[in-house]
Amino acid sequence: MAYTISLILLAGAVVLGVTVGTVTISPRVLWNPSSDETAANILWNIRMPRVVLAGLVGAALAIAGAAFQGLLKNPLADPYTLGVSSGASVGAVTTLFFGITIPFLGIFTLPVISMAGALATMLAVMAFAKLVDRSMKMETVILTGIIFSSFLGSVISLMIALTGEELRQIIGWLLGSVSMRGWPYVQMALPFLLIGSFLLWLNRRELNAMLFGEERAQHLGVNIKRSKMMILVSGSVLTGAAVAVSGTIGFVGLVVPHMVRLLWGSDHRHVLPLSFINGAALLIVCDLVSRTIISPTELPIGVITAFIGAPVFAFIFFRQRKGVA
Repeated sequence: MAYTISLILLAGAVVLGVTVGTVTISPRVLWNPSSDETAANILWNIRMPRVVLAGLVGAALAIAGAAFQGLLKNPLADPYTLGVSSGASVGAVTTLFFGITIPFLGIFTLPVISMAGALATMLAVMAFAKLVDRSMKMETVILTGIIFSSFLGSVISLMIALTGEELRQIIGWLLGSVSMRGWPYVQMALPFLLIGSFLLWLNRRELNAMLFGEERAQHLGVNIKRSKMMILVSGSVLTGAAVAVSGTIGFVGLVVPHMVRLLWGSDHRHVLPLSFINGAALLIVCDLVSRTIISPTELPIGVITAFIGAPVFAFIFFRQRKGVA
């Protein structure tokens, strides 16, 4: 039932995403493009890649958030806890600030350097956490991520303060968007998103075992250090790939896994795929709202997700403090 509901929601979000907009397109154009060639061109070359990219980014952030929450045993954890998105943002803002263009990459210079920043930050966080605590306890990893995130955030603020004409472009990118990306961005992000999701799926039983504590999981035969590293690396690759193609979009990795657990339980054999599906549906709907709510002006998706996520974050925090969650 959970999968049926989730897939229906995703299908509905996709249909709405490609048919609703400044120009309303009939759903029949999906299976009969020849009925309206102009509408078919808009649908397949503009809206469909945007909807697919939004779905992939939402799915990546949600499944990464589910994995981090399970690993850290904290419903307030999300893909940004480790500072990975800050690293990706620094890479992107640096590219925009200095106008960097790598000849053989062309327009892909921005997402490639952004992903490199995300991966470099993840490696730095893990190396520093291991230096501080060889057992790499989750508290150490979280605090290390916060330290790196705060530092990188100050670097971004410095570049924004120094920038001139690029200010609007940088701010717009940081707020998140999948507008005018096209199929090439889908093709670039897809391999990383599939690999990261598959590696997390392979660790679903380890995540279930670690819900009972690391010592209990070790007694059950789980290689704690290897599983931690695999989950953290996979989640960071997913987050880095998502941020690379869409900018910073917050709260998806927090809201979706929490709602999935609330509705359908904490078994990661189901939490991971259901978070993937519902994360895709949520971000497609948020993107639809962002481009239609004050049409023809378009809002960044990050604004919409923040409006949804901030109250949910406050609600989860309240429940946790009161001992309900």
